[in-house]
Order: sequence, then structure tokens, then C-alpha cells
Amino acid sequence: MINGFIVIDKPAGITSHDVVSRVRRILGTRKVGHTGTLDPFATGVLPVAVNDGTKVIPFLDEGSKAYEALLRLGVATDTLDMTGTILSETDPSGITREQLIACLTDFTGAISQIPPMYSAIKQNGQPLYKLARQGVEVERKARDVEIYSIELLSFDLPHASIRVICSRGTYVRSLADDIGRKLGCGAALQELRRTASGPFRIENAVTLTDLEAAAVEGRVEALCLSPMTVLDHLLEIPLAADGAEGLRFGRAPSWSATISETPVSCLEETLVRLTSDGTLAAVAILAPREGSDAAIVLKRVLI
Repeated sequence: MINGFIVIDKPAGITSHDVVSRVRRILGTRKVGHTGTLDPFATGVLPVAVNDGTKVIPFLDEGSKAYEALLRLGVATDTLDMTGTILSETDPSGITREQLIACLTDFTGAISQIPPMYSAIKQNGQPLYKLARQGVEVERKARDVEIYSIELLSFDLPHASIRVICSRGTYVRSLADDIGRKLGCGAALQELRRTASGPFRIENAVTLTDLEAAAVEGRVEALCLSPMTVLDHLLEIPLAADGAEGLRFGRAPSWSATISETPVSCLEETLVRLTSDGTLAAVAILAPREGSDAAIVLKRVLI
């Protein structure tokens, strides 16, 4: 049975949920989910968890994401991308490459964003995009995000292509709109491609067609990233045989049931991987105890 993550190169024109449905059919399993929703018009990295992979989604480190975005200058839309209704158009021919580069610099670092109305964020239990489709606009709280870098890839008016590396929760559509406002000409996303999301990279991605072919040929496992691999940002604590056996009965291991040379100390709660014979057996928390070794507290058992 396949357990882990398959990085799908999502095509434009379908939702992230559509991708999950396709993967379920291809692999013949219901236990499939995704992380990091992409808009229907967006393409690129969509991590899809299969079977035991779904159990470790809460412990992934997807704090950094990378995108390549094509902006159309001189236009503003209600969705902040070119799938929406055009609200205004201006001539952007006066904008220079140097002006745009200077503008991008102003958006590097910690910034505040107001989430777009066409987003999945819920307000009073209702997704904002549903309210937007009804013509209702509500006040949204600004959110702090981090733009680690913005690089101008190409400049050919009315288009400009940028590469953005940013924190989780960043709306590139909002960034495009804000850039257009600062330039004074407006801007909207024409294309968006995610090239990285935490440990998942476009280099490891496969199309749905490729996945179908791999399933027919019996080589899906070669495309799958194991839970052990995607959680390699967590400290590994190998278990002895009795420690691994205890997990099957829901017993948290003592340090004597590990093969660590010495107990690990910590000043605050820390997520760790418990492993058995080189595979992920559980995710746990090291909880500091005054005057004693840290306690191992189970969070999710995979065996």
C-alpha cells in the first residue's frame, strides 16, 4: 500500500479538490488529502497525501513557499486576477523597469496584507468567496506575512514576471494588486505557478497523466515521498524493539526504550520523529520536566 506524499503538478482550470478526486480514482483509495490549496487558474506544486501521509499533514513544515507570477499592469479586477471582472484599465506604458524594481523592493520583508474577498477564508462560518459571488463585501482583518525575496524575471509591458519566496498565508494575488496600486496603474495576476511548498519541489512533481501511467505500470511507489522524508526537519529518536512494540498498544516510550545514547533535553515543547528500523513510527512531543529528563508524549502513531 502506498503511504506518503505525491507532488502533483496541478494544471490550470481545475480545483485542488478536483486533483484529490482524480488521485483517489487513479490509486483506488479514499484516504487522500492535500495541503496548500491552489486557485483553479494556478498551476504547480500541490502536495497530495495518500493513506498514512494524511496523518502527518499537521506536522509538515510548509513555512516557505515559492511562486512564479505573471502580472498584467494597467488593469484591476474584482478577483485580483484575470479570471475576474475588470474594474478599471489604465495605460501602463509610463512604467519603467527601474520603477518596478524599486517598487518590488518596498514589498520585501514583513508586510501586512488584507485577504482578498475571493478567498477560502471563513467569516462567521461562510467562505469569503461565496459572499463575494453574492456581491457582498465584508471588512477583513489585515494579516502579517513575510516576503523573503522578490525577483523580476522579465519586463515586457503590459506584462511583468516575478519570482516570489514568501511565508505561508501570503496571497500573491493581493501582492500583485498592492504592487499595481503603488505603481499607480493597477495590476492583476495573469498566471501563477507554485514551484515550492516547504519540502515539496516542482522537480519532484508529476502530472496527473504521468501518475495514471505510473499506476498502470505499477511504479507509483517510486513517485511517493515517505512520511519519514517530508518530516526530516524534526529531530529523530530511534526506538529499540520494545519501544516500537509499545507504540502498538499506545504506550509512549521511556528513554530506556530508545537507542539514543543520552536522553534529549529541551527548554520548551519540541516535536520529534520516533523511528523504528529507519521508518517513521510516530510523531511525539518532548515535554520538559524540571529536574528530570524530558517526557516523550505521543501525538500520532503510524504503526
